[in-house]
Amino acid sequence: MKSHTPEHTAPAPVIAATAHSLPEQADALARARAFAEPLLSGETLDTGENILEHADAVAGILKVIGGSQAMQAASYLVYACDHLNKPHEVIAKAFGASFADLAMETTKLVRVQRMARLAQLSASHAATPIPMAQTAAAQTESVRKMLLAFSRDLRVVMLRLASRLQTLRHFAATKLPLPPGLAAEALQVFAPLANRLGIWEIKWEIEDLSFRFLEPDTYRQVARLLDEKRVEREAHVEALRQQLAADLARQGIHATVQGRPKHIYSIVKKMRGKSLGFDQVYDIRALRILVPTVPDCYAALGWVHDHFTPVPNEFDDYIARPKANGYQSLHTVVRDASGQPIEVQVRTQAMHDHAETGVAAHWAYKEAGTKGYAGVSASGEYDAKIAVLRQLLAWERDLSGAQDSQQGAVAFDDRIYVLTPNAAIVELPQGATAVDFAYSVHTNLGHRCRGARVDGAMVPLNTPLKNGQTVEVTTVKEGGPSRDWLNPELGFLASHRARAKVRAWFNALAMGETVAKGREAVEKLLQREGKTAVKLDDLASQLGFNSAEDLFEVVGKDEFSLRNIEIVLRPPEPVLPQDEFLLLKKQKPPSQSGKGGVLVVGVDSLMTQLAKCCKPAPPDAICGFVTRGKGVSVHRADCSNLRNMVTRSGDRVIEVEWGGKTGGDGSVYPVDVAVEANDRQGLLRDISEVFAKEKMNVIGVQTQSLRGIAWMTFTVEVSDSGRLNKVLGIVAELNGVRAARRR
Repeated sequence: MKSHTPEHTAPAPVIAATAHSLPEQADALARARAFAEPLLSGETLDTGENILEHADAVAGILKVIGGSQAMQAASYLVYACDHLNKPHEVIAKAFGASFADLAMETTKLVRVQRMARLAQLSASHAATPIPMAQTAAAQTESVRKMLLAFSRDLRVVMLRLASRLQTLRHFAATKLPLPPGLAAEALQVFAPLANRLGIWEIKWEIEDLSFRFLEPDTYRQVARLLDEKRVEREAHVEALRQQLAADLARQGIHATVQGRPKHIYSIVKKMRGKSLGFDQVYDIRALRILVPTVPDCYAALGWVHDHFTPVPNEFDDYIARPKANGYQSLHTVVRDASGQPIEVQVRTQAMHDHAETGVAAHWAYKEAGTKGYAGVSASGEYDAKIAVLRQLLAWERDLSGAQDSQQGAVAFDDRIYVLTPNAAIVELPQGATAVDFAYSVHTNLGHRCRGARVDGAMVPLNTPLKNGQTVEVTTVKEGGPSRDWLNPELGFLASHRARAKVRAWFNALAMGETVAKGREAVEKLLQREGKTAVKLDDLASQLGFNSAEDLFEVVGKDEFSLRNIEIVLRPPEPVLPQDEFLLLKKQKPPSQSGKGGVLVVGVDSLMTQLAKCCKPAPPDAICGFVTRGKGVSVHRADCSNLRNMVTRSGDRVIEVEWGGKTGGDGSVYPVDVAVEANDRQGLLRDISEVFAKEKMNVIGVQTQSLRGIAWMTFTVEVSDSGRLNKVLGIVAELNGVRAARRR
């Protein structure tokens, strides 16, 4: 074995199940392969790999890291999706909904990554070598899309990591040129993700293979340097290992001492990061000491420092100060008697197990107990998912920090990511509060928000949220936002989108009140003018408005005078010569029946018309008013318009009465009926059916609805207005009707 290949001394990490664990089925792996083989055997991926061979290898990788047979089976079903007409339906019938969901989610993520790579390539010059890092824009978009996918199912992560590792292995074995962008994406996205989740074997191999494709000359140079003194170095490390184990045992410290694997990419990173030569890189020679307890860790460290020469500034205590992903260990660098540097790690077996299995172990087995990683509890399935998601969020911050150093720009400083109670990720601006969170989830949730819990503790609504917190909003059934939320000094809202929604709510509330006020004013005017039959939209159009609502709005704001409406409703009347008007008053020939069965007392053959403002019908008490050029207008005696005209021109009043045969000759009269009711489905139909049953013909309907109240005006034909009261009584008894009266 060459010295630059991993010297595996630790057991492989176990990552068997997830919070959405796949159901174990008899022969699931064999059935899945048999299902996929006819679909995949002759097909290739966009990388040129045979899909069936790729799926076989992915299943093998999952097996090595402890994936269950069900997880291995899923690797075949993922690639079958693109070759089925209805993949979710077909896979669900054959293997169950959980397998189908996993296959579809992974397929979506593959497409997202492919689009991100294509976008990156289009932004780069064809002659320019592929850079070590993606462009900032492509990286940001890729990370965010992946986070959304991972928040639903960690199994997707496992399948994508194994798939990318297999692709790198394929091109390394065949020595074919790797498609552009794949190595950079693997190094900058997949390897850090595997690191965050503690899947070290995949992380190290992805790093080394990616680096081999990105910088082949440097890779070969370091590999050659490792080979040159491999035998001598391994003999030296083995001697040190045996010496340490024996000496610690004599001190009463039960310890297991191991050699550590060497990885070319990590060696190059240290050489570049610290400007070191190859022989100065400490972890070319490295040992790991495993002890039972934390006090044993410090005891072993003390013995190492007493018997070897510590290198200044090369000691890190990750037990007292764990890394962000929960990693714990003591790291030191010492020199032996010959002056050769050697890196030594000291940790307990429990720390080592956590380091090997990573946060994925929390997801699979929920072993973190009350402490967990970095204080994150994983005592239950939900808590385990939160632990993983917080590591993913931290991983994203890792990537953004790398971009800052390379691009000179802060990619994520203006954003935070918090979690819903169902562990979905919500992106918010820096400084956002629970109110911003509520509006981001749903507008109605924001309107009704009244309190919040952050990580289980009640907090004021204007408390700024932090990355990775879990937010739960308490609401009321009805209600709206507070005007205090719009006060920037109180700090309730940081999101422009949420602030716009609050303003829109108050604007709509004020608009509703304004429109209601304007409607009331216009309807009163129409009633006063005897023009209740006028269609409101037609009136608005005559006045230059697009709709009646627009007219009501400006009237309600006092921006449009009702006098303008009166002018439209009252066209100029032609002026009768004075002698013709006097003739009407003085002539007293025998009475004759006028229009509509109305007799004008003492006037012969005089044109009459029933007033449209009050729509009289027998046996209503009526009165006539002599108009200019239109004969006698007949009003109901209680008509408000008639009273106003009598006040202005009392000398035009003339006595009228209904003819003797009125109603007996089949003549009918239009009357207006006003109905006010709670708006509901079928209301108009129910009222119309009452009129139909009572054999009253409806010739016109106007309806308006505002804030749940409906106002309706029906024009019906009657031969006797007295019978109308009985019908209105029936209408008033209908469900939701508040009032029914004649206008």
